[in-house]
Amino acid sequence: MSKRVAPRAGARLISIIGPVGVGKTTLAERLCEQLPAGLIREDYAGNPFLTESYVGSARARLPGQVHFLLSRVAQLSVLSWPAEGLFVSDYGYCQDGVYAQLRLSEDDLDLYERIAARVAPLVRPPEVVICLDASVETLLGRIASRGRGHERVMDAGFMQRMRRAYADLRPLLARRMPGGVLDVDCDEVDFNRPADMSQLLGRIRGKLQS
Repeated sequence: MSKRVAPRAGARLISIIGPVGVGKTTLAERLCEQLPAGLIREDYAGNPFLTESYVGSARARLPGQVHFLLSRVAQLSVLSWPAEGLFVSDYGYCQDGVYAQLRLSEDDLDLYERIAARVAPLVRPPEVVICLDASVETLLGRIASRGRGHERVMDAGFMQRMRRAYADLRPLLARRMPGGVLDVDCDEVDFNRPADMSQLLGRIRGKLQS
């Protein structure tokens, strides 16, 4: 059985994971305002392979996934991690493996996983992981409303597979994270409702103190 990761010196990190459209960035922004904390935002706009990897050639999927992987290593590098403070990332390093399993061919996945295993020790692990989830209907509605071109290929089947992949990942995270995993049902919790955010902040502070 995997052991929990001991807390590391330096600034603390909260990572938010979950399916596309579930509200990761919205929550990250709210937390940074109220904790307060620094925001580490996923650089999807800086990925030159992103659109092509979803709506173009399947050959672009591996470079697109490796680009995300290396971007996360750069943002969360243990070599340049701040000495103090609190940060919130609107993604988790672990979520790259979810997308890779869903989108890459067997050969490409094997290469990706070998690269990921080599660079994983360079990444600062979070003290707390917040795992968001919502129904497929909610996710598809949010994806449609924001109108990102590369996301239009994400149908109900893809979103359901993604939800299952995150559910399968959760037990592993619970064993490894020092503060554990905090689950949030985004069909029930509204980040724009002060009462919901107040309750969620209390849960997060409790995790950070555990």
